[in-house]
Amino acid sequence: MKVLVIGAGGREHAIAWALAKSPRVSEVVCAPGNAGMAKVGRCVPVDVADLRAMVELVAKEQPGMVVIGPELPLSLGLTDELLPRGVRVFGPTKAAAALETSKSFAKRFLQRYKLPTAAYAVISEESEAEEALSHFHFPVVVKADGLAAGKGVVIAKTEEEAHAAIAGLFSGQLLGTPEHSVLIEEFLNGEELSFLVISDGTHAAPLAAAQDHKRIGEGDTGPNTGGMGVYSTDAMLSPELREWIMHHIVQPTLDGMRAEDAPFVGVLYCGLMMTARGPMVLEFNARFGDPETQAILMRLDSDLMEAMEAAVEGRLSDTELRWKPGASACVIASSAGYPGHYRKGLPITGLERAALIHDVEVFHSGTAEKGGQIVTAGGRVLGATAIATDLEWALAKAYEALGMIHFDGIYFRHDIGHRALKEAK
Repeated sequence: MKVLVIGAGGREHAIAWALAKSPRVSEVVCAPGNAGMAKVGRCVPVDVADLRAMVELVAKEQPGMVVIGPELPLSLGLTDELLPRGVRVFGPTKAAAALETSKSFAKRFLQRYKLPTAAYAVISEESEAEEALSHFHFPVVVKADGLAAGKGVVIAKTEEEAHAAIAGLFSGQLLGTPEHSVLIEEFLNGEELSFLVISDGTHAAPLAAAQDHKRIGEGDTGPNTGGMGVYSTDAMLSPELREWIMHHIVQPTLDGMRAEDAPFVGVLYCGLMMTARGPMVLEFNARFGDPETQAILMRLDSDLMEAMEAAVEGRLSDTELRWKPGASACVIASSAGYPGHYRKGLPITGLERAALIHDVEVFHSGTAEKGGQIVTAGGRVLGATAIATDLEWALAKAYEALGMIHFDGIYFRHDIGHRALKEAK
C-alpha cells in the first residue's frame, strides 16, 4: 500500500520511518517532507496551508492511506475534504480537531463532561483582564486560544506580567497575529506527562507515555518552544495510573466527542499535569506530538500501519500495541536564536557518523537539501533519538550522536531527563 504522510517535521520523519518498516507499506510519499524524510520515502512539494493543493495532490497520488502529521491541515478540514472522496485518512475531522484548535472549546468540553482540569476564564478583549485576574492567585497561566505551535503559553508570576502577556496576545506582538480570545488558567504544580492514544472514535489504544521539555533553557528556563527534548520510560507511569487515565480521561473524552457528533479518529494527545489531586488535563492535541513521537515510535514493537488501519476501520478494540522495554530519549538541536529569529541555509555535517551509532536515529525537523548538501531550514533542526535498556544510556547515546553533528550556532539542552535521572539515583 502507498501511504502519503502530510508534513515536514521531526514528527513526520518518525512516522514515515516507522511506516516504511511495515510489510503492509509498499511506498511512503512525504508532502512536502524534508532532507531526512527523503531517505525513507519520496518527497513531493505541497503547501500544508493550502487545502486545495493538498486535495489535488491526494487525487494525483491515489494513496491507500493519508496520514496527517501537523495541526494546520487538520484545522483547515483536510480530513473532511478527503473522506467523501473515499480516501482513508488517519487524522480527525475539523470538528473533532477543535479539541486542539480552540482551547476555549476544549476547556468548556472538559467542564461539560466533568473531566479534571484547572480553573479558567476566557476573555474576548483586553479590558476584561483585570476582572478575570481578580479571581486567580498568582502565578497564572495565560494562553492563546488558537494554534500557536507550542509557543502561546506564558506563566505570569505577577499581575503586571499577566497584563503584558494578555496585551501581547491580543495585539499580535507575541505570536505575530492577534488572538480573538485569551485563556487565563489556574497554575498547577506537578510533573507534566504526555499521554497519547490511537483512537477509532469509540475505542483507544494507549501509546508509551513521555515527558516533554518545552523551555529553551537549561533547568527549564526561558521562553516556551515547540519542545527541546523528550524521554519515555517504563517507570514514568504505573499500570494502575495508566488505567485510571484511560477510564477517567481518555474514554469520557471519546464518548463526549461522539455524543457531540464529532467522533475522534486519529491520535488524541492528552497533556497532563500529575498533581497532588491526581492527573489534570492541561491541553489536548489532535495529532502526534513533536518531539514525543520520535521517542515513542522508537519504542514501538508492533506495526504502526496495522494500528492506523484498525483505527480508520473502527476495529481498535482488537488491537494491542507492543512496546520495547527500557527507555528512549530525543534531544533537539536547534538554530541559534530559536524560538526567536534564526538563520537558515547553514550546512550540516556529521550526520553519516551519527547514523552509525547502534539504536540511534537522527530525525530531521527543519532541514533541506541544497546543492547536494543538507542545510538548516527551521528553528528546530534535528532530533537525536536513542533507545536503550535505561534512560541514562539512551540519553548518553543521543548526546553522543549530537556531539558528532555540527552546524553554525547549533544549540541543544544538556539536561533532558534531568529530574528522572536524579530520582533514579
